[in-house]
Amino acid sequence: MYIILKVKCQHTYYHCNNRQFNCAQQLKYKFHDVAVEELQKIHRLYSEMKPSTGTYTFSDSSQKDLLKIIGNIPVKYEGRSYNFPIQLWLMDSFPFTPPICLLRPTPNMVIREGKHVDGRGRIYLPGLHNWDYPKSSVVGLLTEMIAKFEEDPPLSSKTTGESKHPHELLAFVSNLQINDGGISHHDQLINKISVIGGGDLGMASVMSILAKCEVDKLVFIDIADSSTKGGSADLEIFSLPKVEVSRDVSASAGSRVVVVTANAWSNEQSYVGVIQTNVDLYRGIIPNLARLSPNAVMLIASQPVDIMTHVAWRQSGLPPTRVIGAGCNLDSARLSHVLDITLNTHKQAWVIGEFSDNKGEPERIHFSLVIVNTCLNICQRSWSIGLSIADITNSILTDKMKVHSVSTLAQGWGGIGAEVFLSLPCIMGANGSTRLAGVSLGQEEDSKLRDSITSLSNLMSQLRI
Repeated sequence: MYIILKVKCQHTYYHCNNRQFNCAQQLKYKFHDVAVEELQKIHRLYSEMKPSTGTYTFSDSSQKDLLKIIGNIPVKYEGRSYNFPIQLWLMDSFPFTPPICLLRPTPNMVIREGKHVDGRGRIYLPGLHNWDYPKSSVVGLLTEMIAKFEEDPPLSSKTTGESKHPHELLAFVSNLQINDGGISHHDQLINKISVIGGGDLGMASVMSILAKCEVDKLVFIDIADSSTKGGSADLEIFSLPKVEVSRDVSASAGSRVVVVTANAWSNEQSYVGVIQTNVDLYRGIIPNLARLSPNAVMLIASQPVDIMTHVAWRQSGLPPTRVIGAGCNLDSARLSHVLDITLNTHKQAWVIGEFSDNKGEPERIHFSLVIVNTCLNICQRSWSIGLSIADITNSILTDKMKVHSVSTLAQGWGGIGAEVFLSLPCIMGANGSTRLAGVSLGQEEDSKLRDSITSLSNLMSQLRI
């Protein structure tokens, strides 16, 4: 049930420690009392921070009216004091979702991209990655932000020319506006691939990519919290060319493709509980991977792939064209092959729809072809999925513009209104995926597709992203 959070219409006020704040409209927040209490705490400790409302634009161009907090935080550096302009956006699921934190540089300010701030001013902190209400709070986040900025100030003045020394920071600015353009950071383009998660699938992906793709460097990162561990020691022992083995996600920086195979299955009794362990694992790695390789295409192979691709997109902040899942690409390639050798079609075919794990048998929405069952009942081994991952990766690296059936944001395709990820035919190239136009499905296929959409939407609503 939603409760309307009345954060002051233009002629109506609510009082926060006897201070009035004007906001543009009323917003729907699930947890009204918690949000108001948090605003009161912020005002008591940081009086410069002012609440208002605004429209936030997400990376996929969708928009939402949200509560925002704008102001300056005091930062001391080498004996000098500075006011750093920031902006926080509270999601409507706050306090169970962390705020979006941004620097707000003026035209005569330069962002110093570093460990906690990217070139566009997005702020990354351990407190954001490990957000856990009620232990976490915005006040605690601001305290941590100040401490990190005092270690490594993220802004400097343009008036110093090439110099970006922290001593040249502006002490105070007015007429603050968000700089959506940011500072783009262009590294020399190299074919660097990172595979996240050990185990059989991680190893199979590494070996398949090395065999299929022209790579300058491949980083294999064995995540400690993942249940799919192992194999990295063997790669270290035999020292393959162009392969770096690491246990630190920072080694993935500058990748063109980031493949995530990590899973963290638990002993939970419920299906939702099992998936939640994977979601929790992703929360600790996906935002960092996106920050370290902001121009990469993220290819998800963790299970269940449609759900985990959706989760990765939400957590990464990347556009949906650059977060895809391995989905039904393997089955589509097998179907095309079977049709070719059986009917001599020489045409590409796709398996589309949901790829879920239900009693061990994958469910897919597909075209009405009897022969498809023969294709889909082939045992899906790690090496087969690894080859499929390599095939997709090669299309990205070479800008091949080849059509793959990959898990992608299906909203808007074929009249789908829900925010779900399904396998659909997509053209894959250097900039990620481009969906093909919708196709006409039969009544039975369309009904199954709608059932899948409902099932995925219900499952997503039960997860703490």
